[in-house]
Amino acid sequence: MPNPLQHLLDNNRRWAAATTASDPEFFKTLARQQAPDYLWIGCADSRVPANEIVGMAPGELFVHRNVANLVVHSDLNCLSVLQFAVDVLGVEHVIVCGHYGCGGVRAALHDQRHGLVDNWLRHIKDTARTHRAALAALPEGTLREDRLCELNVVEQVANVCETTVVQDAWARGPRLTVHGWIYHLDDGLLRDLDLVIARPADRDAIDRAKTTLGG
Repeated sequence: MPNPLQHLLDNNRRWAAATTASDPEFFKTLARQQAPDYLWIGCADSRVPANEIVGMAPGELFVHRNVANLVVHSDLNCLSVLQFAVDVLGVEHVIVCGHYGCGGVRAALHDQRHGLVDNWLRHIKDTARTHRAALAALPEGTLREDRLCELNVVEQVANVCETTVVQDAWARGPRLTVHGWIYHLDDGLLRDLDLVIARPADRDAIDRAKTTLGG
């Protein structure tokens, strides 16, 4: 039977040919090693392609994505990526990037039911409960959803900083920095949430962000 995904394979061949024509050594160099300086923890949303957003080629950005860009301390997948990035690849920056219009955040805020993923989104519901007064003060709809998207990033930055991986890295020396960003689907621009944590003492930035955004 015809391959229903043949068009994707054709696209791959065209992309590989164009890339090789532009840089004949690209794939040979890429195959030898990866040495990224950055770990991106982002949402699995197909509209948020990490490398393209920051204009980086394959090999320059180590990426972990899941529904609603969560960092959960029982998630061995995420923690393994973080540990490999920090301890093996030697990344110097961990970027937690959420995005406005996140379906996971919207589902958690409005208590929508989607099945198994509802259990995963409990973490966002906990964040919404913590900041329920500040969220209730905003008009229902986009503004409230956007604020929870921001608060979710702040919470995940805090979770990254609390991992043994990051704590151990900081104990070895202040070489690792954790950042909190959010992405606008409407214009393709990133917003820095002013979360730059390079040592335990910098965690005041997390508290300030929670106060500013969450009341």
